[in-house]
Amino acid sequence: MRRPARAAGVLASAALLLPLFSAAPPAGAEAPRESALQGQFARAAARHGVPESVLLAVSYLQSRWDAHGGAPSVTGGYGPMHLTDAVTALTEAAPHHSEGEEDARGDSSRAVRSGAAVPVPVPAAESLPARLRTLERASVLSGIPAEELRTRTAENIEGGAALLAAAQRESGLPTSADPADWYGAVARYSGAEDSATATTYANDVFDVIRTGESRTTDSGQVVTLPAAPAVAPATGQVAALGLRPPATGPVECPRSVACEWIPAPYEEFGDGDYGNHDKANRPSSQSIDYIVVHDTEATWDVTLKLVQDPTYVSWQYSLRSSDGHVAQHLPLKDVGWHAGNWFVNAKSVGLEHEGFLTAPDSWYTEAMYRSSARLVRHLAARYGIPIDRQHILGHDNVPGTVTSTIKGMHTDPGPYWDWAHYFRLLGRPITPSAGPDAGVVTIRPDFGAHRPVYTGCVTAGEACAPHGSGAVRLHTGPSADAPLVKDIGLRPGGQDSTTGVNDTGARASTGQSYAVAERLGDWTAIWYLGQKAWFHNPRQEPTAVNARGLVLTPREGLASVPVYGRAYPEASAYPAGVPVQAVSPLPYQLLAGQRYVVGDRTPGEYYFAPVFDSSGHRVVRGQEEYYQIQFGHRVAFVKVADVRVSRA
Repeated sequence: MRRPARAAGVLASAALLLPLFSAAPPAGAEAPRESALQGQFARAAARHGVPESVLLAVSYLQSRWDAHGGAPSVTGGYGPMHLTDAVTALTEAAPHHSEGEEDARGDSSRAVRSGAAVPVPVPAAESLPARLRTLERASVLSGIPAEELRTRTAENIEGGAALLAAAQRESGLPTSADPADWYGAVARYSGAEDSATATTYANDVFDVIRTGESRTTDSGQVVTLPAAPAVAPATGQVAALGLRPPATGPVECPRSVACEWIPAPYEEFGDGDYGNHDKANRPSSQSIDYIVVHDTEATWDVTLKLVQDPTYVSWQYSLRSSDGHVAQHLPLKDVGWHAGNWFVNAKSVGLEHEGFLTAPDSWYTEAMYRSSARLVRHLAARYGIPIDRQHILGHDNVPGTVTSTIKGMHTDPGPYWDWAHYFRLLGRPITPSAGPDAGVVTIRPDFGAHRPVYTGCVTAGEACAPHGSGAVRLHTGPSADAPLVKDIGLRPGGQDSTTGVNDTGARASTGQSYAVAERLGDWTAIWYLGQKAWFHNPRQEPTAVNARGLVLTPREGLASVPVYGRAYPEASAYPAGVPVQAVSPLPYQLLAGQRYVVGDRTPGEYYFAPVFDSSGHRVVRGQEEYYQIQFGHRVAFVKVADVRVSRA
């Protein structure tokens, strides 16, 4: 939802941290040298007396050993060691729910509040917490100039090793060759101010040490950390760090994440208006079927200020990029205003991740990915939510409620969120489940190697910095020269889709499953938004895996069936006093002969909650049932009575 005018003052007191974006590495950034990175870690570790496995594991949790061309992360961190220099990375931006005319609540029973964003000043460096200024200290400790720490990989690793060695000394511990003796130093490196977050971070680092890792970095170098399953760290060292105790509150988090309670207010503020969420009684009143992954388009401090503003919007959890710390804002029984679709809001949990979708190198840290995955696994087990892409949705997969809302739907977390890695962390890696002639494919390009060109990250029409992506581009024919498929909801005039980073009209993302329409050489066609859409899928470097699944098509005798953005009840289901919500189809058609992968089967439901007093809130449940389908980049719904289902 666009922020109301009365909430605009929130931004006046806080700055937004946002990386400075560029289509090329900054001037002076180091060109990669083949096979040099592993040696740089070894030399820095030896020079500072840090076990190499500790240095590698800390770097993996911060950057997965990527250098990102010298660009900063969402928290102003540079290089493989994520040395933070937030002031250098500052610029102005608008937070996640502040653009366009989007209604984050997604229900016409209340008026949409709107207002303009207010520019904010860049703060002084001394006003920022120490966790956002580690590059400055690394420069003092190592003697390496700050510019070199930002732009040169070897020097950045050296600076990180110096910070770890200093953390060990400050803990009064000897420079030991045993990784188990470095638990406290690792916890201190996180920059966390509380013991729970520091402990969770250190546990993740030592999990990487025990299990080992190997990957090809963004500079094309293979880095390997051999597994050391016998390492048993001295976890008691955290007690000596002087960190504040774990936050208390009615959090609903697994023990494996550090979680604090920062409540979103449920308050009235005049003219019958209230916010920023609705009281409910889930799952007794309605099942929780979805988890929606967002990015914040704002920094941590700004995100927390906004969710505590009763005139803004809300979600259940926020996740901090630097260390994976979690804040819960709503009881899970209540309904947040985050997805822009009231049907989805009423049946979902929203997770906001600190990040920016148009910044390919303002990376999401491994620490945040891991905390998020543990939280999602916990929620999925608690509510019986299947761990698949029909239920773990990006905000960019949530459909518009009616035709007029399609253009305003959000596009985060965008093509740079690594869904394949996320699902590996969720314990559900995306693997083939059928043979080469399967009737269903699941999108899964190699995230690091797959680098389609997007435009508009900085300037409209200009290419974004090259970066790995989990999305494939969809064409009208089996050729890269063929036009992109059209999305008549986004462009009613029939114009072609574009390569814009925020244009979801011709895009299929990792984990999404589609019915196969045709195969021709290195190209595969799927049914998508009522049309045949082709993507490049060579046998030697496939961008999809073959899969099993149920598919549906119009029942016999129907040339087409309508498609909906929400599964609302029939008019006769509404009791007196609850206005009937129109069952309004989207502008698309599901045509005879086309097939779409089936998700949930659900009765039509509508949660009536237009006023602050929740005593009159009602759940309306009808007899009409719907199937959820993967229709385009976003999911959609069709009536059960209109279709027939078969195995692909």
